[in-house]
Amino acid sequence: MENTKTPYPVRSQNLLTALFSLPILLGGVLTAPAVAKDIEIEVGIVQRFGEKEKETLTINATNGDTLTLEFSDSNGVEQTLKTNQLTVEVVKQPLPQPTLQEKVVLSDHATFETAEDSANQWKERGIKVEVTQPGRWQVWAKRDVYETPLLRRWLLQSLKNKGFKDAYLESNILAAKPQAIFTAAGKRYGAHYLEIISGKNPIQVNPSKGKMRVYGGDLTLQPNAYGTYTLVNNISLETYLRGVVPHEIGSRAPANAAKAQTIIARTYALRNLRRFKADNYELCATTHCQVYYGLTGTSPQADQAIAATKGLVLTYQNELVDALYSSTTGGVTASFSDVWNGEKRPYLKAVIDSPKQLWNLSEKSLANEKDFRSFISLNQGFNETGRSVFRWNRQATIESLTRDLQKYLERRKHPLANLKNIHWMEVTKRADSGRILTMKVETDQGILELHKNEVRSAFGPPRSTLFYLEPIYNQQKQLKAFAFVGGGFGHGVGMSQYGSYNLAKLGWSADKILSFYYPGTVIKPLDNSIVFWSEQE
Repeated sequence: MENTKTPYPVRSQNLLTALFSLPILLGGVLTAPAVAKDIEIEVGIVQRFGEKEKETLTINATNGDTLTLEFSDSNGVEQTLKTNQLTVEVVKQPLPQPTLQEKVVLSDHATFETAEDSANQWKERGIKVEVTQPGRWQVWAKRDVYETPLLRRWLLQSLKNKGFKDAYLESNILAAKPQAIFTAAGKRYGAHYLEIISGKNPIQVNPSKGKMRVYGGDLTLQPNAYGTYTLVNNISLETYLRGVVPHEIGSRAPANAAKAQTIIARTYALRNLRRFKADNYELCATTHCQVYYGLTGTSPQADQAIAATKGLVLTYQNELVDALYSSTTGGVTASFSDVWNGEKRPYLKAVIDSPKQLWNLSEKSLANEKDFRSFISLNQGFNETGRSVFRWNRQATIESLTRDLQKYLERRKHPLANLKNIHWMEVTKRADSGRILTMKVETDQGILELHKNEVRSAFGPPRSTLFYLEPIYNQQKQLKAFAFVGGGFGHGVGMSQYGSYNLAKLGWSADKILSFYYPGTVIKPLDNSIVFWSEQE
C-alpha cells in the first residue's frame, strides 16, 4: 500500500486563477508581500434535506437581485429560468416496483478522525471503502465496487469468517424515492440537481425547520449518499471565514485571539476538504466541521482578523496541520491519540494550559489516578480559570445512565443493546493528559469497554473525557448514581479558544499563541508547495 502526499488540490470550478498580493503580519512585524490563492470550497449548509416530513426551504434574492436557476428535471432535461424566489421540498415519488437498497457497514464511529483511521485499516486489507455520515460517522464498503447483492453478501461472509463480527448488512426495500420539487413563479418543477446562481447580492435561505441565514456565493441542491439531498454553498475561502470566525471565537474576542482563530479556521478548512467526498461536497456547517452561518452575524472584529491574516495557514514540515481546537481544555490539552485513533501528530501533544509553570507532566503524569484527581482539584492560574465549564460536577442516576447507554448501543447495533441495568462503571486507563482511554461498564448483559471519545457519545453528563467517577449510594448502601467530576468542554486537542482569550489579553501575538498550542509549527502564506494532507490510496 503506497502512502502518497496530496498537494495543493486543483478541483474543477473550485480553484480560482486570480492571484493576489498580501502583506503578512507576524509577531507584529510587517514583512514583504507574498502571493497566495483564494479558492472556492463547497459547504453543505443543509444536510440530508428531505429526511424530515414536510420540510421546506424558501430561497430569496436580496436587494432587488435576480436568481438564475439551472437544473436537470426528472427526465434529465437541462433547463434554465430566472426568479427572485423559490420554495424547495422533497416528496416521495412512487417507484414502478419496489427496489432493494443496501450497503455493507464496516464500522461506526463518533468522529470523522477515527472513522478515517478505520477506513485506512480496511484499505490495507484490500477492501474499497468510503467514509459517510448518515448520522454518526460510518465506513461503508464502496457502493460502486460492491454493487450487487451477491458481492455484498460474499464480502460480509468473508469478513465474518476472518473474525470481523461488527460489520453488518443494512437492507431496505424502497417503494418510493425522494424527489426534489421546487416552485417558482407559481409553477412546480422536478429537479434531480439544482444550481441557484445570484446576480450580485447574497442569497437568503429560510428553512421551515431552522434559522434564516444569508449566504454569499451560489447554492446547489444535489443528491447525497443517503437518498436525500444536500444544499451546498459554493463560496470563496476568505468569505467562508466571515461566517466561521465570529461564531467560533466570539465577536468580542481580543484581536490576537481572533487572528489565531482565523489562521486555524483557514487551515482546518483546507485540511478537511475530503470529509464529505461520498456526498460530493467538502465541508459541513456544524461542529462536525466548523460552525458556519454564512453572512449572518459577521462582525467588524472578525473581518479585521481575516484581512490581517489573509492567506496565512499553519504548517508542520510544509504540510497543513490538523488544526483541531476546542472551547475549553480544562487546564491541559490532549494529544491526538488521546481522543482519536490514527497516526500521531507531533504538534498535538499534552500541554498545561497556563502561562505559568503549574504542573510538570514529565514528573507527574495525569495517567496516574491519584495525580489526576489532584490536578482536577486545582482551579487557579490557568488560562481558563473562571470559565463556567473549566471545572464541573455533573450527577446522573443509574436509570438515566442506563437509558443513555441503551440508545448509544442501539445506534451502533451492538449486541449488548438489550441491557436493562448498569451495575458498575470505572475508568481503567488514562492518557498522560488525563483523558480517559478506556472505561469499563458492567451491565446485566455483560461487560462493555468504551474507548476515548466514545465515552462522551455513550453518556450525557461528561462534557469532555477529562473526568473521574464518584459512586453515589443511598442509605441502604445501594449504588444509585454516579458523579462525573472533571473539566473542559470538547475534545481538548489543540488550541483552547478561551485560553487564547487570556493569552491575547496578556499581550501574546497570534503566532505566539499558536506556537504554544501547536509546538513546532510554522505560519506560512498559502501557495502551491504546501501539502494539504497525507492520504493513503
